[in-house]
Amino acid sequence: MFLRKLAKRLVVYENPDSVGSKFRTKRIAPLLSMFGDVYEKYGCVKIIDMGGTRTYWNIIPDEILSKFKVHITLVNLPGSVRETGDERFDYLEGDCRDLSFIEGNAFHIAHSNSVIEHVGDWEGMIRFAREVARVAPAYFVQTPNFWFPVEPHCMMPFFHWLPRQMRIFLIRKLNVGNWSRQNSVDSAVRAIDSAQLLNKIMFAELFKDASHLTEKFLLMPKSLIAVKK
Repeated sequence: MFLRKLAKRLVVYENPDSVGSKFRTKRIAPLLSMFGDVYEKYGCVKIIDMGGTRTYWNIIPDEILSKFKVHITLVNLPGSVRETGDERFDYLEGDCRDLSFIEGNAFHIAHSNSVIEHVGDWEGMIRFAREVARVAPAYFVQTPNFWFPVEPHCMMPFFHWLPRQMRIFLIRKLNVGNWSRQNSVDSAVRAIDSAQLLNKIMFAELFKDASHLTEKFLLMPKSLIAVKK
C-alpha cells in the first residue's frame, strides 16, 4: 500500500505541489539554461515538442516564456489534436518517427518528455531519435529509467521487471495498478507493449552526441535525460 501511494505521488503532475511536479520542474533546469543562449543568438526561442502537451509547459512561468519569446510547436499523432494555436503554441499532426514534412533545423530546440518509450520497438526509437537530432541543432529528451522500481504508466512497483509473457498473463487475470484487467490476448499484448522502458546504455546509444544526466529519487535512478546544447 505504501509503494502504491508513493507511486501515485511520483507521477501525478496536475498538482504543482506533488512530488512528480517538483521533480519535473527541477528536471528542466538544463532546458531553461538553453533559453538564454538561443535568445541571445536569435532573439527568440522556437521549440518543437515531440509528443508533448500544452499542460506540461505550465511548469514554466509565463514571464519566463515571454522574456525569451518562446514559441512551442506541439506535434502529436494524426487525429489526436483537439486544440487551436495561439501566439504561444502551434499544433501539428504527424508521426514523430518521420517528420519529413519539417525541414532540418527548422527549430532551435527539440524537446521530448516521456515519449520515446511509446514509439514502438528499437527501430522505432532509432527513427525517433534521428528526427530529434534532425529538426533542431539542440535538444532535451527525457525518459523513465527501466531500473527504477516504479513503472510510471501502470504505477505497479516491480511489475515491469517480470518476464513479458508473465506480464501478459497477469494483466489478463488481474487489475495491475492503473491498468484494468484485459479481456483479450490482443488488448493485453498491446497494453504491455505500449511502453518499452530504456536503460542507461540503450538511451546513450540513441543519443550519442548528447550529455547524459540521471535524475534520482532516494538514490535510485528515476529518469534519463539527454541534453545537446
